[in-house]
Amino acid sequence: MLVELGHFALILAFCVALVQSVVPMAGAHRRRLDWMALAEPAAITQLILIGFSFAVLTHAFVTSDFSLKIVVENSHTAKPMIYKVSGVWGNHEGSMLLWVLILALFGASAAVFGGNLPDSLRARVLAVQGSIGVAFIAFILFTSNPFLRMVRPPMNGEDLNPLLQDPGLAFHPPFLYLGYVGLSMSFSFAVAALIEGRVDAAWARWVRPWTLAAWVFLTIGIALGSWWAYYELGWGGFWFWDPVENASFMPWLIAAALLHSAIVVEKREALKSWTILLAILAFGFSLIGTFIVRSGVLTSVHAFANDPERGVFILIILGVFMGGALTLYAARAGSMEAKGVFAMVSRESALLLNNILLAVAAFVVFVGTLWPLVAELLFGRKLSVGAPFFDAAFTPFMVALAVVLPLGAVLPWKRARLGTAARPLGPALALAVAFGGLAFAMQTGHSALGPVGAALAVWLVAGALTDLWLRAGRGDLAGKLQRLTRLPRADWGKLFAHSGLGITIFGVAAMTAWSVEDIRVASVGETFEVAGYQIALNDVSRSEGPNYITTMADMSVFRGKREVARLYPEKRVYPVAQMPTTEAAIANGVLRDIYLVIGDPQDGGGWAVRTYVKPFANWIWAGAIIMALGGVLSLTDRRYRVAAGARRAARAVAAE
Repeated sequence: MLVELGHFALILAFCVALVQSVVPMAGAHRRRLDWMALAEPAAITQLILIGFSFAVLTHAFVTSDFSLKIVVENSHTAKPMIYKVSGVWGNHEGSMLLWVLILALFGASAAVFGGNLPDSLRARVLAVQGSIGVAFIAFILFTSNPFLRMVRPPMNGEDLNPLLQDPGLAFHPPFLYLGYVGLSMSFSFAVAALIEGRVDAAWARWVRPWTLAAWVFLTIGIALGSWWAYYELGWGGFWFWDPVENASFMPWLIAAALLHSAIVVEKREALKSWTILLAILAFGFSLIGTFIVRSGVLTSVHAFANDPERGVFILIILGVFMGGALTLYAARAGSMEAKGVFAMVSRESALLLNNILLAVAAFVVFVGTLWPLVAELLFGRKLSVGAPFFDAAFTPFMVALAVVLPLGAVLPWKRARLGTAARPLGPALALAVAFGGLAFAMQTGHSALGPVGAALAVWLVAGALTDLWLRAGRGDLAGKLQRLTRLPRADWGKLFAHSGLGITIFGVAAMTAWSVEDIRVASVGETFEVAGYQIALNDVSRSEGPNYITTMADMSVFRGKREVARLYPEKRVYPVAQMPTTEAAIANGVLRDIYLVIGDPQDGGGWAVRTYVKPFANWIWAGAIIMALGGVLSLTDRRYRVAAGARRAARAVAAE
């Protein structure tokens, strides 16, 4: 009975979303305040109904209700509780229910916290958000119903994919969906502004916190996925340029461009058309990512392989929303005339260059991801676009972006003299060159990637610190330090975000250029050397876990005569799913990771052992955490919320 109530609540949510998408929009068109006022309770009601439906599905997984088909296919009584809960979104149907739950959460948040918005704009934003809800709830009800019953319920389930039975994958999808779906708010604001024919500084201030929140969640979600790939898959890498990885990375790049572009709209009322287009494309790339993951057209280790009918449905949603928004964009292009004029050398130009580099980088990833599909459809050829293409085509744009960021941050608005503005960055440049030279001198027989990464990292961090120091103004040291504490949190957020990017760039460059890999057959009791470390295979034993059988190695790592780590890599087999997994053992450190993997027994005796020494590996994820922290700091700045300036603008519009 409870399952039927959850299904019925989802149907009711569809009806409420339909009302939310039609009535407030018509009310805004006819200036009917009572119709527009319906948007807020409708958005909150939709969240409550979908929340109840999701809670029912979670209850079914937790209690192992095998009368539900989705529970049978993705759970098992022997599975640990955390993976019973994460099994709710570890499949296509449940993850789509989480998708619409987050969509409703953002809509309800806009209803509750959007009181400062003009009535007509808020009604239109919530109406567009409701229309997205209509499309995806319909997708669930008609093609991906999570509440389908089994005619003859089995005694036990088929278990969740063993690769997904991991703490990193338990938290990775919710954060990723919060980012994906959060960009729907930027889209809704863009479409609502196009309908009203009004894009100004107040609009930019309203749209930025939603975009920033989505970008923060995407940053965390991508970092969690990369971390999982590093320690779970046993191949020693952190990014494979997999289609599903790229599907999350593309909207992250566009959202970063949108954040910087909205600054120009807010400060100078320029780049309006470009900013609206980025807001549309950011959510468009999220929809493209949903299509890639759900359609089965591209192969990925963590995609949902499904029948083509679902892919066609998502393609229709993509076509309707992107086609409609871009048509409206073309029709309203004349009403988005830029007011601010700026010189070739100015902060506006630097932010525009930043946008171009991010957008072109996203386009490179897009082409590389979809080209195998296009080649097969048009030319009948099966192609594989891998890391060499992405590394060669994508890296130059990121290098250029890292070079531009510190310089753009110190340029004045409207007009600047490059030499005068860049003079304070002299010490940062000298420090960057010195660190790059030091890295080049210390390495032997390696590529230039390591020294370049070190130089860029120092340039970004030192440049961000210089920018913050300049914002403290002139005067004695004590006065400047006191003024630093009073700077807006957004300034500190920018420092953390740009510094985090520099730290991540260094981690990626160092790990790529200076990693050491050793693959060998080792016998129990044997000791071998890798990159100055002595690795001893003490023992290999077999045992049983909650729902798996494991082959576990006992290995010691020595530096000279001192034991620096005792590691236990595993190779697991899940009998229900009939699937093996590799559980790497990692000795984490600030300067390096020692990464051990145990393989299969060999015919001549001994075991296959892989050893990696990964320098500065954890700097990759530390940088991502610092970037996300910068976003959170900026969100706490009242200027990034719908604040006093926007409130005054809203009152002025209402009075007019």
